[in-house]
Amino acid sequence: MSYITDGPRFSEPITIREALIRATALLKLEAVLEPRNNAELLLMHLLGMDRAALLRDSGELFPASRLAEWEQLVRRKAGGEPVQYMIGEQWFYGRPFTVTPAVLIPRPETELLVEAVLEAGDRLWPQAVDGLDAASGAEPGSSASAAVPTVIDVGTGSGAIAVTLASQRHAWRVSASDLSPDALAVARTNAARHEAADRMAFVQGDLLAPFIPGREQPPGSSAAPHAGLRIDVLVSNPPYIPAADLQSLQREVRDYEPHLALDGGADGLDPYRRMLEQLPLLAAMPRIVAFELGLGQPRIVADIMRSMGAWDEIRIISDYAGIERHVIAIQTQPC
Repeated sequence: MSYITDGPRFSEPITIREALIRATALLKLEAVLEPRNNAELLLMHLLGMDRAALLRDSGELFPASRLAEWEQLVRRKAGGEPVQYMIGEQWFYGRPFTVTPAVLIPRPETELLVEAVLEAGDRLWPQAVDGLDAASGAEPGSSASAAVPTVIDVGTGSGAIAVTLASQRHAWRVSASDLSPDALAVARTNAARHEAADRMAFVQGDLLAPFIPGREQPPGSSAAPHAGLRIDVLVSNPPYIPAADLQSLQREVRDYEPHLALDGGADGLDPYRRMLEQLPLLAAMPRIVAFELGLGQPRIVADIMRSMGAWDEIRIISDYAGIERHVIAIQTQPC
């Protein structure tokens, strides 16, 4: 951090624009990706302004009382700390989500997984699109509630997928599960933040184990009431980084994001194999199964799913960079 410790400091009177320019230069020197954007996000967070105000007031003097705090924020960012953890927030699907070091930072490409699940769900349950009331008294799995899907998001983390689905489709019954109680606490916070908590359930457990009927659950487990739940839609963005690749990740991910949510085993596919092995143990085979995967993995998982013969439509979805990223399997007709 030579720019701060040995070179010009932020202590002399400077404008907001000058502070931004100096911080951007430092972050660039420290090989921080998107240095200007990171500096702007930190500046807006510190000064409590939006981007329009930042542009409008950039010629104003930087508040002298906040310079030391600004210097510390820039130092932390130059050291690799993700800006989302520093400001406690990341936007996803047009909504701000609280994030902490207990959860992965939601990525833009995961929005495409949400889009695919919404589109497929609307095809299979069109009655639920326009806000059919899921709380009308029908029990999940009953014939009266057949027009409304039950959805689980496995490995929910911040709850970005589950909360978004519940917010976009108020009639859907959405459960968010995670092995980490700290992650579930963040997901609950985001569900409350977006007024979806009363339409969601939160389950602690390992992959699909909490939902398998007859499976003995740990004492006091939140999974107990959900064992045997008939699941219509399974969506998951589980750990998919091969264990040997963890140390080669960019420092923001390697040094700060939770390894529990990154390490997918020897080839990164352990969570997918385990979930696919668990599917036949559920009360019924989900009509939609949608996964996010890593580089080179979607075709492998799609082939495994085809061999199961449970779905008549299986397709791979590429992300914004054209990389194959998601697999979605759909049973277009109910069994």
